Amino acid sequence: MAGAIASRMSFSSLKRKQPKTFTVRIATMDAEMEFSCEVKWKGKDLFDLVCRTLGLRETWFFGLQYTIKDTVAWLKMDKKVLDHDVPTEEPKTFHFLAKFYPENAEEELVQEITQHLFFLQVKKQILDEKIFCPPEASVLLASYAVQAKYGDYDPNVHKRGFLAQEELLPKRVINLYQMTPEMWEERITAWYAEHRGRARDEAEMEYLKIAQDLEMYGVNYFAIRNKKGTELLLGVDALGLHIYDPDNRLTPKISFPWNEIRNISYSDKEFTIKPLDKKIDVFKFNSSKLRVNKLILQLCIGNHDLFMRRRKADSLEVQQMKAQAREEKARKQMERQCLAREKQMREEAERTRDELERRLMQLKEEATMANEALMRSEETADLLAEKAQITEEEAKLLAQKAAEAEQEMQRIKATAIRTEEEKRLMEQKVLEAEMLALKMAEESERRAKEADQLKQDLQEARESERRAKQKLLEITSKSSYT
Repeated sequence: MAGAIASRMSFSSLKRKQPKTFTVRIATMDAEMEFSCEVKWKGKDLFDLVCRTLGLRETWFFGLQYTIKDTVAWLKMDKKVLDHDVPTEEPKTFHFLAKFYPENAEEELVQEITQHLFFLQVKKQILDEKIFCPPEASVLLASYAVQAKYGDYDPNVHKRGFLAQEELLPKRVINLYQMTPEMWEERITAWYAEHRGRARDEAEMEYLKIAQDLEMYGVNYFAIRNKKGTELLLGVDALGLHIYDPDNRLTPKISFPWNEIRNISYSDKEFTIKPLDKKIDVFKFNSSKLRVNKLILQLCIGNHDLFMRRRKADSLEVQQMKAQAREEKARKQMERQCLAREKQMREEAERTRDELERRLMQLKEEATMANEALMRSEETADLLAEKAQITEEEAKLLAQKAAEAEQEMQRIKATAIRTEEEKRLMEQKVLEAEMLALKMAEESERRAKEADQLKQDLQEARESERRAKQKLLEITSKSSYT
């Protein structure tokens, strides 16, 4: 009895020690999150928690992926998380990824978060060369990726070398041509400059619209064997099943669209595809691992369900989501237009300010030049005034000398000597005196005229000074108004 009680007590204590929660790490394409999950949670509980955290409503495209023994697997919604073959250590890591791809991204992807997650996943697949992309398309896709990250191209900001640390092109494309990183950047930037005005979500959608036309977009490949044991590849995508040669993943040997498949059955590792057209032979194949078979079956069922869903009217939930997306898009468009108008007005104001500053500088230069001209005019007027005064004094002095010469001549005439020789000499002196007086009179007249001319030049200089002062006053008035 005591032993039974002790065993029950030890069992109860062991039960209490068992943890009721476990830690899960969820890795999306651009972030990581950790959650504390209850032991009883199923895959759907964890998946719904992640979707709520991301604000994602288009849940049917996504799933939680994990790796077990080098094989990719997806968390089942109706099965407990801990009942999957997940690692025992914590935190248990799952990748939140797109499991199914749309036929037309622009029509089917409604939410911006859905578009963004698809964009990041498809871009990584192209860079990792899981999706083959021609060189020209790679450059164009890279330009849209740059637009989504950096916004509109601005040569003053996005200078040479700004893409040096970015991974934008598959290594196969880079190695295909003898081009330097600078040359690749120049080609990408040339396309990038053409995308001005596109918002991030618009650039990402343009990226997806180009990528969805690539042959390997959205295709999951699996190694299989047909009934004869021939090595083949099975491709599962949104449109149907495709059989490829192992050396050519671009062009299928045969395709089975979903609307032409009557039934897909699976038993004992063997798949059977029965076409609607009974004239077409049944195709049977098998893969090497049971886990791979289960994954193929999941992808077939999910892609077929979405294929049929697309061909029906949208559910009420999808209609509401599309209506909200249209309203949100219209609101963002209005916001972008308002921002564009504000930017334009700001640029116009800056241009007006620059023009006013330039005009003000011009007026200042004109004022400086006018002031210098005024100073030169004042100096010239002072010099002319000084010269006129000197000339006038010289003229007075010459007039005085002429008067003295005249007096001397009169004195000589009055005291004429009677003798002939004295008379001759006197006449000669008189003649010389008359000539000297005449010369003095002419020089005096010339000096008087020169003095008059200088007075006239002085008057003109004063007038020029007055006009220069008037112009300086007008320029100063304009500068103050500006």
